This record gives sequence, structure tokens and C-alpha cells, in this order.
Amino acid sequence: MKLRVSPPVFPSRLHDPRTATSIGRWLGAAFAVCFVTGLISHYLQHPPDWLADDLPSRPVWGYRFTQGLHVASGIAAIPLLPAKLWTVYPRLFAWPPLRSVTHAMERLSVAVLVAGAVFELATGLLNTAQWYPWPFSFVPVHYAVAWLVVGALVLHLAVKAPQIRAHWTRRSPGTLALPAQEGPDRRSLLASVGAAVGAVTLTTVGQSFTPLKDFLLFAPRDPDRGPQGLPVNRTAAAAGVGRVADEEYRLVVAGPRPFTLTLDELRALPQHEAELPIACVEGWSKSACWSGVRVADLLERAGAPAHARVRVVSLQLKGGYRVSELGHEHARDPLTLLALRLNGEELDPDHGYPVRLIAPDRPGVLQTKWVGRLEVAA
Repeated sequence: MKLRVSPPVFPSRLHDPRTATSIGRWLGAAFAVCFVTGLISHYLQHPPDWLADDLPSRPVWGYRFTQGLHVASGIAAIPLLPAKLWTVYPRLFAWPPLRSVTHAMERLSVAVLVAGAVFELATGLLNTAQWYPWPFSFVPVHYAVAWLVVGALVLHLAVKAPQIRAHWTRRSPGTLALPAQEGPDRRSLLASVGAAVGAVTLTTVGQSFTPLKDFLLFAPRDPDRGPQGLPVNRTAAAAGVGRVADEEYRLVVAGPRPFTLTLDELRALPQHEAELPIACVEGWSKSACWSGVRVADLLERAGAPAHARVRVVSLQLKGGYRVSELGHEHARDPLTLLALRLNGEELDPDHGYPVRLIAPDRPGVLQTKWVGRLEVAA
């Protein structure tokens, strides 16, 4: 006698294509925004040589907006992804599991898509808290897996295009109303998911959109908490710098006409102010008033060509971002400063005392602290 195994039964009518498509629209939009803003962030942090001189320095809040949107859309996708998976998981038990080569490829693409999406959201969330419990470098792996997810998503959408089109235009039996006795209806489910998205967004987005900072409950950073009311990611002690003695400090400007300045000589130069945000890859940001010497003035004194790039070198001896490069747009922008003061006060050591770089529309990790050298690139 041959024993036949019956597949499990899923009674809820909410495991239907229409519900899956409705949530999928939201999830797709969140992933699209997250991917595009992630690309912007990656290329601002690690510009290829051909792009470095074309990175814009305006608007000054550009990176603050795109990176805040990147983190906010990623966090919004966290409740959307399990909701989407809940609507479709009964299909894992469909029989037979593989009906054709095409069906097998579809299942493989879905497996890659789900695994990659979970990986991206989990590692991205942990990055906002600066917790890295893995042996690999976060930035290149996160970037590579993002492309893998997008490729799998495009393939999945191509396979499912006819069904998506049908449900989008409401020509599917899945649009039938759900009887009350069968549990929550589609609108209740979608309202619950929407409320979850709104809740996680409202309680975290204030770290970059400061008008909502009073609603911060789950964001790892408070934009008002830190030395001089501004957060820091890397302290002077962690960088191995400590407090630099005024009489020992020298700024070396290497160019066609090289020169060296003491701290007193820097302070004696014309000082300029700029209201600019610090915006970090973890999603937090805050504007502050900086004052110091224009980088463009130092480059002119050094005889730098108009389109020259500039390497900014920190006094810290090691670290992935101890050296950053300014393309000519940023180097010649009048708002790009070697800052000596923050909100009218001398810089705290954790904010880069005695001198730090501050430039418009630039990731926080590239706003080099404890600057000791400017090098005009050939």
C-alpha cells in the first residue's frame, strides 16, 4: 500500500496574490529608495578616479538627506519584509516542489532574493549601531550583496510580471472581499503593516531629521548627545591622538609653493564661518556652526592649480579614513574649511582639536579630524 503525504493546509485567505502584491509594492519602493541612496553613499565615500572631480559640493545638505533617507527606507523595510514573506510562505509547501526547469530557476532566484534581503537589512541595522559581529569588512560586502539582491529582484519581477500586472489592475479573483468569519481582512492587515512601518520610522528618523528628535526611542544616536552637543564616532583616545599641544602643532601644506603654519599663525589668518551638517553613514546628522580658514585660500597661497585635488592627512597614525581626498569642486568651495572652532568654541579633542576638515555635501567619515597635512595632488 502506497502512503501518500498530503501537503499542509493554510486556511487564511490573506495568503493570496493580491495581498502579496500590495505589500510587495511598498517593499519594492523601500528597496528601490534604499538601493539608489546606497549607491550615492558608496560613490561619495569611495569615488572612482573618473568621478572624483565631478562630485558636487552643493546642496550642502545633499549627503545628509540621501543618507538619512537610505537608513530610514532600510528600517522601514524591516517590518515589510516579514509581512511579505508571511503572505507567500505557503508556496514553499506546494507540490510538486519543482515542476520544470523554469520553476526551479524561479525558486532559486527567490531564495537568493530572500537571503540577500535579510542579510542587507540585518547588517545595515547593526551598522547603524556600529556593531560588527562578523569577520568581513562591512562596506564592500554590503555593497556587493546589494547588487546581488537587485539582480535577483529584477529576475523575479520579470518572471512574475503577468501576475503582478493582473493584480495591479484588479482583475484577479484575489480581489474578492474576505468574509468576516475567516479572520482579519486585507485592509486590517495592510493597516497593521503600515502602522508598524510608521512606528519604526517615527521612532528612528529623528537622528537625521532633527525636528522629530523628540520621538527618538530606538535610534542608536541622539543628535544632541556628545561633546559640544554633537555626536562623535571616533574619539581622540580611540584614534591614538589625545590632545595635541598648541606649541607642537604644525600644519604642512605641500604644493608648488609649500609652507608650514603654527596654530597661532592659523588663528591669525582670516577666519570664515559656515553652517554645515555632519552626516554619518550610520544615519545620524546635525548642523553646526564652524569657523576656520578656507582651504581654497591655503591652496592659492601654495600655488595649487585651479583643478588640483587635495589629500587631507590626519595626525592619527592608523585607521581606514585617516587620509581623505578633496576633488577640485570641494577643495575650491568657499564653505570648505579647516575648522578651528565649533559653535563659537574651541574644538573639543574628540571633534578634531586643533584643526579638522569640514566641507559641504560630504560623508562624515571624510570630514578628517586632527588635520596635520594638506597635499596638492599632481
